[in-house]
Amino acid sequence: MGTTKIAITLNQNTLERLDRLVRNHIFPNRSQAIQGAVQEKLERMERSRLARECAKLDPDFEKAMAEEGLPEELSEWPKY
Repeated sequence: MGTTKIAITLNQNTLERLDRLVRNHIFPNRSQAIQGAVQEKLERMERSRLARECAKLDPDFEKAMAEEGLPEELSEWPKY
């Protein structure tokens, strides 16, 4: 996957903390540190959205749908 250069603005405190991570070899450079932070945040947001959507489901309804899916007497998977 390709990469694209962007410009960002950080407050001085955040930049100093970022540079400390680079100096301590936690990240090889600022760019990779920021990329990792953005990816982590996006993944966390996606997971929390999934959790919110799952919380909307009715467990009893979902269980009934699952149990309705295959009859008990079915000895093997149906051919499609």
